[in-house]
Amino acid sequence: MPNLPTLLTLSRIAAIPVLVALVALRIPGGHVAAMLVFGAAGITDYLDGRIARNRQMQSDLGRMLDPIADKLLVGATLMVLAGHGRLPYHGLPPAIVILCREILVSGLREYLAGLAVGLPVTRLAKWKTGLQMGALGTLLAGDDGAAVLHLGFLPVGLIGTAMLWAAALLTLITGWDYLRAGLEHLRPKQLRPAPGSSPAVPH
Repeated sequence: MPNLPTLLTLSRIAAIPVLVALVALRIPGGHVAAMLVFGAAGITDYLDGRIARNRQMQSDLGRMLDPIADKLLVGATLMVLAGHGRLPYHGLPPAIVILCREILVSGLREYLAGLAVGLPVTRLAKWKTGLQMGALGTLLAGDDGAAVLHLGFLPVGLIGTAMLWAAALLTLITGWDYLRAGLEHLRPKQLRPAPGSSPAVPH
């Protein structure tokens, strides 16, 4: 049976269709509700790992589902924002950068897992995730949500887009760090002669 951290991770996946429906249906107050659902899902991302470590409740299922849930939540949110024209001020390019980086890191992790090599999360990557979550939550609320919260004087769309660009910059930096770490594990294999072959003789 799934333990508490795994249930929190699963709740993050279950929140995705709710979030998408709130944005797509355009109901009154839907922007704020979508932001709250996304915020709650983001909190579970922090809680599941913390509870698993503190209570020694780590499991293979949880380790597998956690990065999947994160990428599904971020990817679905970016797509629904783009699909409904909710990425103002040229917010589409950083969204593409973020999605491409997630695919890159997933591919690297899958390859390195076959070599029994882990790809640890860096501190900068954690800052990137926090900034990214803040940006997406802000964009989900948007200027309409700010008006509902009586914060219409704030340029919420502009703030969210600026945060998304900053997250994309950190995404490029951390993505390059992960790629470089992955390439380090390719070099010894490339330099090793194939089985049954004789070493090359210089001319």
